[in-house]
Amino acid sequence: MATREWNPLDFDIGEEEDEEGTPSPSSISPPLQYFDRDRHVAFLEMMYNLMPHHYQSQEINRLTLAFFTISGLHLLRALDRVDKDRVADWVLSFQAHPRSRAELKIGQFYGFHGSRTSQFPPDENGVSARNAGHLASTYCALAILKTVGFNLLTIDKESILISLRNLQQPDGSFMPVDVGAETDLRFVYCAAAICFMLEDWSGMDREKAKEYILKCQSYDGGFGLMPGLESHGGGTYCAVASLRLMGYIEDDLLSKTVTSSIINVPLLLDWCMQRQAIDGGFQGRANKSSDTCYAFWIGAVLRILGGYKFIDKIALHRFLLTCQSEFGGFSKYPRDLPDIYHAYYGYTAFSLLEEPGLNPLCAELGMTDLTAIGII
Repeated sequence: MATREWNPLDFDIGEEEDEEGTPSPSSISPPLQYFDRDRHVAFLEMMYNLMPHHYQSQEINRLTLAFFTISGLHLLRALDRVDKDRVADWVLSFQAHPRSRAELKIGQFYGFHGSRTSQFPPDENGVSARNAGHLASTYCALAILKTVGFNLLTIDKESILISLRNLQQPDGSFMPVDVGAETDLRFVYCAAAICFMLEDWSGMDREKAKEYILKCQSYDGGFGLMPGLESHGGGTYCAVASLRLMGYIEDDLLSKTVTSSIINVPLLLDWCMQRQAIDGGFQGRANKSSDTCYAFWIGAVLRILGGYKFIDKIALHRFLLTCQSEFGGFSKYPRDLPDIYHAYYGYTAFSLLEEPGLNPLCAELGMTDLTAIGII
């Protein structure tokens, strides 16, 4: 099967080029001065009904695109535009199933495929070869099912959880697929979120995962995607959200009287606060440009810690509006074309800012509070 993992950069759409191949000046109109919910709903409805040609190379990540679309509509309080039963049936069709219980321990992961491209049909004897799932696709599948109100306790969670342990490595990290791939905090987070949503932690060794996460905290307080790597907004979110889901850190740590924590909270808070740039947006790493998605990746960490009140919300609101497209959705940088990845994290960022007309966000799961607690 294809082993390509979920990479946010895959969803960026490049600039238009002129006839000589050089980027042409943006022809996009000046940004609106308010959050235009109706345009965003229309943008997501388009994504729900068809896949624009820019995303054809991302067909293998179709479940991820669907998660951004459907969860985005829920954030915008427009989930009524979705046929919930049809969506649930479609998502369930991507689950990989073992032929017998014995197969659960041979190494394959029986989660969800990302699309039909990685879901091989049975041969003439009814045997499915290499029909394993992917951690990120499984997270997205379960998140979609929760969003449309499907009862996750009715699915074959035993196959998912038993085979999930096949992906955990001796150091506590996780591979996204069983055939070998990168191991980093993204997939620790996916594993933690899967176990949390299924209400069963038998799928992972939490203690080993915790130790791996702690090794990823850097000297400056942030977390790299792997031990020894540069602190990064996405890695920091995956670390903090995973620890919160696993029950190792409390919510709103800064308001507690507890004097110690398994992570260096003051240094982490300082690193996060330094990520808000002079233009009001958030950068993912030091000396990088502000980027719409980090208003979620960093903002959600601050929300979990209880430090969101310290940011300049007015400046962040202003920056995000410069990335809002006249077509609906959000772009990575001001006045670029929108894409579904940055659109979704634009909506989550505005939810954190408590924008009127949006559902509140569960920061550690990256979806609405209503979805997280099962009220749809």
